[in-house]
Amino acid sequence: LKFNTWKQNAITVAGGNGYGPKLNQLCLPAGIFVDESKNIFIADYSNHRIVEWKYNAKEGQIIAGGNGQGNRMDQLSYPTDVIIDQQTHSIIIADWQNRRVIRWLNQKQDILIDNIDCGRLAMDKHGFLYVSDCRNEVRRWKMGEYNNEGIVVAGGNGYGYQLNQLCRPAYIFVDDNQSIYISDQFNHRVMKWKKGAKEGIIVAGGNGEGRNLNQLSHPLGVIVDDLDQIYVADFGNHRIVRWYEGKEEGEVVVGGNGQGNLSNQLNVPMGLSFDDEGNLYVADYLNHRIEKFEIVL
Repeated sequence: LKFNTWKQNAITVAGGNGYGPKLNQLCLPAGIFVDESKNIFIADYSNHRIVEWKYNAKEGQIIAGGNGQGNRMDQLSYPTDVIIDQQTHSIIIADWQNRRVIRWLNQKQDILIDNIDCGRLAMDKHGFLYVSDCRNEVRRWKMGEYNNEGIVVAGGNGYGYQLNQLCRPAYIFVDDNQSIYISDQFNHRVMKWKKGAKEGIIVAGGNGEGRNLNQLSHPLGVIVDDLDQIYVADFGNHRIVRWYEGKEEGEVVVGGNGQGNLSNQLNVPMGLSFDDEGNLYVADYLNHRIEKFEIVL
């Protein structure tokens, strides 16, 4: 089995020009989505907009929001996540403070899900939409059928640390078997809920908050590769760690060199994404930039 490694010094591929609203700036980037052409879509949280940075671009384009903070259809208020529905090329956004999941297509908007404390989003290969919710659960909707409550597919048993509970779930990743990986941030662990399961299993962390390799500190972004290895944005430890289900501890893949803005440092990492070559992208939240760690072939 060949385990991937990445160059330890990242290239800044979006932002990195200080904190602000200009097209070459970001303001607390949260969720990211990288498409097959290596275009990067960013939930630019405190700018209340979604920006797309085309491959090798020097500045982004506003593709949703950007009309001031507000609750009109053409406005966003602290968007936390964005995904692109590759079938329709529509942009699906967790519009957090407006408590809605909203879809933008050709500058037209429609609200998919209203009245939801939406945290983060995921879509599986069948087009089911998953939303993590500040009510300590993950819900799933069938593609095109959003005028309902959805079904609870993880958590939903109150706030707590039991295996059937979550504590402020954040990012979610759904694999081809419809297993859901959830960063259970206030439990300092990542949970895996298999399809139809009544409880999850701990696949990373779960040993209290800390900086040892068997611990996490408020984990956020989570993605899983083709070898079922789990990559976690270890927010409070300023590092990205890799875990394998059943292992006692993880390993640092990038970062872990203290909190800072050097190219080998992160400052509270949030969203994660891979491109089709396996390069690793990190939303480097307090550095207002997106870092690309190139895969070592």
